[in-house]
Amino acid sequence: MSDPTPTPEKRFHGAPVSPGISKGIAWVYHHEELVAPHYSVKLERVEEELRRFEDALLLTRGQIQQLQNRIAGSIGTEDAAVFDAHLLLVEDRMLIDEVVRSVKRDLVNVESVFAQVAGKYAKTLGEIDDPYLRERAVDIQDVSRRVMHNLLGRQQDLESHVTEPHVIIAHNLTPSDTAQFDRDLVLGMGMEIGSRTSHTAIMARSLKIPGVVGLHNITDEVATGDYVLLDGYKGLLIRNPSEATLKEYAFIESERNQVEKQLGSLRETECKTLDGTHIVLSANIEMPDDVHLVKESGAEGVGLFRTEFFYLNRTELPSEDAQYEAYRNVAENLAPAPVIIRTLDLGGDKQMSALNLPEELNPFLGWRAIRYCLEEVDVFKAQIRAILRASVRGNVRMMYPMISGVEEVRRANLILEECKSELRNENKPFDEHIEVGAMIEIPSAAISSDLIAREVDFFSIGTNDLIQYTIAVDRLNARIAHLYQPTHPAILRLIRTTVESARAHGIWVGVCGEMAGEVVLTPLLLGLGVSELSAGSAMVPRVKRAVQSLDLAVCRRLIEEVSLMDSAEKIYAACDSVARAHYLDLL
Repeated sequence: MSDPTPTPEKRFHGAPVSPGISKGIAWVYHHEELVAPHYSVKLERVEEELRRFEDALLLTRGQIQQLQNRIAGSIGTEDAAVFDAHLLLVEDRMLIDEVVRSVKRDLVNVESVFAQVAGKYAKTLGEIDDPYLRERAVDIQDVSRRVMHNLLGRQQDLESHVTEPHVIIAHNLTPSDTAQFDRDLVLGMGMEIGSRTSHTAIMARSLKIPGVVGLHNITDEVATGDYVLLDGYKGLLIRNPSEATLKEYAFIESERNQVEKQLGSLRETECKTLDGTHIVLSANIEMPDDVHLVKESGAEGVGLFRTEFFYLNRTELPSEDAQYEAYRNVAENLAPAPVIIRTLDLGGDKQMSALNLPEELNPFLGWRAIRYCLEEVDVFKAQIRAILRASVRGNVRMMYPMISGVEEVRRANLILEECKSELRNENKPFDEHIEVGAMIEIPSAAISSDLIAREVDFFSIGTNDLIQYTIAVDRLNARIAHLYQPTHPAILRLIRTTVESARAHGIWVGVCGEMAGEVVLTPLLLGLGVSELSAGSAMVPRVKRAVQSLDLAVCRRLIEEVSLMDSAEKIYAACDSVARAHYLDLL
């Protein structure tokens, strides 16, 4: 009897969210649908029922903190900050009090009540138009699922299911799911929904797990045990790849491995264009311990030192001395290379527990970053004094986030001068000429950059927020994520305006958002006149290779060409064409 005819290759197209190629056995993951039991509870057993609820909340909190610490330790605090919202939900007095009241009033078990209350909260938020509040609905579903598992004594752990390498296929994966991935066992992930800017996708990129979203009905098309190939560059999943396809991808992987080896040899080389123009190439860091990554990447210092890690999972504000030690260690380890420290950028999706920031209907447009610091002056001054004290070696710079206009810069600089005066009186040394910059990440700042340039020594363009605020698109909202376009004509105009203002006032301009690490866009940024790029450490060698392969004349011609274009797609295609002509192997 002959063998059955093998199932032919079938391709499914989605959207790439995390680069890389993986192949292996598929594991189709479904969130377990928990059905809450419903039964009556005698009055004398109510306190015991509420103790079970309290124990489940405490256990849930511990699990979330464990995930958060794991992510903060492996890929940085910015990715870990998503779990702050989860921790707040575990302590949400309104939700907890409603559960307690219902158990006492109705004399029913806590699982039944909690499922009903949490479901009502999630449904209400999920129907609201505001994208931030809809994101909270997802948080409630994620956390309530964990609480229910703990109430029922069941294990919720991807690692307990995945015991050998698999490509995970799912309708959706939450940040909690992704945080539990064992990089050695999860080869890749394909999802039916999601976006490039979701927290899950960002974490997958940080963990270097290839990922594709938008694979409609893939959980029906692929079964556990199927052999699949996932292409996180093209947004493709192939079920039962043919021998020809496997050979093609083996060649591609071989080529990519060669490129990675070549990139490793660039560490000690200068980041100069073909015509000899030096472009400062820096790295972004989250934690003081990331210094070794900066050195290994070949970066010329730190272009963005995020300082939010001091406020993660703390009940008390960090002292000036604690901050000083951290900043000093980074500065000394990298000296004489520059280290640019961003002052507190809190609020929005980064709700840090130590500051007890109030909940706001739209925190992305609320009391955050420089707005918070200018009102909570004691918190701001403690950080500025710490930065100043760490600047003794002369390689520390400082920049203010979320500047919307020149008045904020002037007020911040007045506080800076107060701190300098205090340190002089205390005979504590610091760099009297420390460079101070403003982040350009709000359209009003870019438009009025000629005014702001008079008050600072440099600009750093935070493209992530600049794009988000200019196009009015929530990066975490899957429905409109396609509108998040780095090459939108308005974004190019704002960057060009910022660069021209800087030149007119003799200051330099850097870019520290995701655009700085996207090699397709390197010709665009160089052509616009940006003189510094700061990317994640892993992307630094690729950006260096791109810069070394380009001539500024080519980049400037690209700007002349795209200035006449009216769509993000056309501009991106023009950038892609230049990139492919000069470093196809990187793409």
